[in-house]
Amino acid sequence: MDPKQRKNIKSGQKVAIVLKKDQRSGRLSEGVVKDILTNSPTHPHGIKVRLTDNRVGRVQKIL
Repeated sequence: MDPKQRKNIKSGQKVAIVLKKDQRSGRLSEGVVKDILTNSPTHPHGIKVRLTDNRVGRVQKIL
């Protein structure tokens, strides 16, 4: 599933995101989606989400 499309991401789903501070290194953080923050149907860098632990980043992989 393509992490750049909003329709593929659901609340409660386990994902790997890149946090703003990790964008240069590309380090991924895993967690469960709480809120989807991107309103558009697609985004070239990944859909922005808030995880259940309140970290915010762009989805790179759907686990």
